[in-house]
Amino acid sequence: MELLSPAGNVEKLSYAYAYGADAAYIGLKKFSLRIKADNFYDDEYKKVIELKNKYPGKKLHCALNISFHDDEIDSLKQNLDYFHLYPIDAFIVQDLGIVPLLQKEFPSAKLHLSTQSSCVNSEAVKIYKSMGFSRIVLGREISLNQIRRIKDSVPDMELEAFCHGAMCIAYAGRCLMSAYLTGRSAQSGFCSHGCRWNFKLENSKQDKNHLLTKDEAKALAQSGLLSIEEEQRKGDFFPIFEGDDFTAILSSKDLRMIEHLEDMKNAGVDSLKIEGRMKSVYYVAMVTRAYRKALDVLDGKLSSEDAKPFIDELENVAHRKSTTGFYFNKADADKTTTGASDSKYQLAAEIGTEITGDEFDKIYISGQKNFNDNKKELESMHPQAREARLKDLEIHPDRKIIPFEKKDGWKMYNCLALNKINAKDEIEFVSPQFVSLKVPSESYCLINPETGLKLNWVCDSHPCVIYIDETLPDATLLRTLDPDYIEGQIRDTGR
Repeated sequence: MELLSPAGNVEKLSYAYAYGADAAYIGLKKFSLRIKADNFYDDEYKKVIELKNKYPGKKLHCALNISFHDDEIDSLKQNLDYFHLYPIDAFIVQDLGIVPLLQKEFPSAKLHLSTQSSCVNSEAVKIYKSMGFSRIVLGREISLNQIRRIKDSVPDMELEAFCHGAMCIAYAGRCLMSAYLTGRSAQSGFCSHGCRWNFKLENSKQDKNHLLTKDEAKALAQSGLLSIEEEQRKGDFFPIFEGDDFTAILSSKDLRMIEHLEDMKNAGVDSLKIEGRMKSVYYVAMVTRAYRKALDVLDGKLSSEDAKPFIDELENVAHRKSTTGFYFNKADADKTTTGASDSKYQLAAEIGTEITGDEFDKIYISGQKNFNDNKKELESMHPQAREARLKDLEIHPDRKIIPFEKKDGWKMYNCLALNKINAKDEIEFVSPQFVSLKVPSESYCLINPETGLKLNWVCDSHPCVIYIDETLPDATLLRTLDPDYIEGQIRDTGR
């Protein structure tokens, strides 16, 4: 089975490929259902071409899955030259109106039917095949038994199905809730994720003659006795439980099928799709890696014991409670959950290329020069001024001029800081090759590459390299424990 990962921007595309994806799906400009993802603009096609050359055999799928109005089709036509710059292997489409245009302009690119088209039966698959589609991204509402029936009926059609990530309370994701509440249409890529919002129970009457007090209403809301009954479906109750003053009533669980990949393969699934073009680099890397290892077990390339630590790391990625969706039992998909997705870790930095040779020497020489210049300056100062300066450095150790020293076996890497890293803390690395690597403070140092001096801490936008007693493979990430994380308490991280 193919492993297909999300790539909301060129950086995520790089990590998707590095951590084991066979293919990745992206969005271009404004024609994707994830407008809020960074998507791809300007001359980023050059970086995409570089990545395709770096990872030969990896595929690139482009999502053109919005519902097109005439003016949007006009805009698509105007941007065709830009689309031609990308090495696109397949287009993911829901609107049949653009199919003839894509077939004419991109004859070598394959057509994949978007999950938004809600294709869940073999007869529809046959129709789409006759139109030139080579793959169906199945509607999420389909079961494994139904997938098996489709594959038996149309064996030469590729079937793609979601295996992991967020789900929504909507048929094939075609939701009107966002447009109704905020005026932002999900079908144009502007979903506000209203199904994740929390709602508060205000005035609830126990009976006609007694209006509950605030405390009574809260107690009732937290009792588990409340439920919603839809007007046309008497007796069908939707339970409501209010947590800390607010509750989510439509928030679905996250899909997780990593324990059931053999079932998906036996059903006839050709491509496993991970949801998450709006998710972080860390999410893309860790989830892709876990499913890569699980697939390697299925293919006999890796033992279950060796893969287990990688799969266990899914718990360290922001997620909600999990479900198998509609694959085995519709009732599993009907169960909702509360709270935002969360993780105890935060991505602290991306580790780049190793610094060697003249570049390394330049940083070292710069540090030694700055140290010696500072030493000479102190020696030339009046004794009282020098004493005042030294006392100030004791109060403010960040101002100390300390160069790094060369150490045998240590290596220097570019380090793009994304969150605060304290040089006195133990840090942890993850990579495509190893599960995790904890490094104590004495085994690394943070250095300003412009001055060659040690740093006590670094954060986003600060120039930094890391000098370390370890060999770090390509695409290594540095993670740290999130200081604001509280075990057992899911924070609102903006979802």
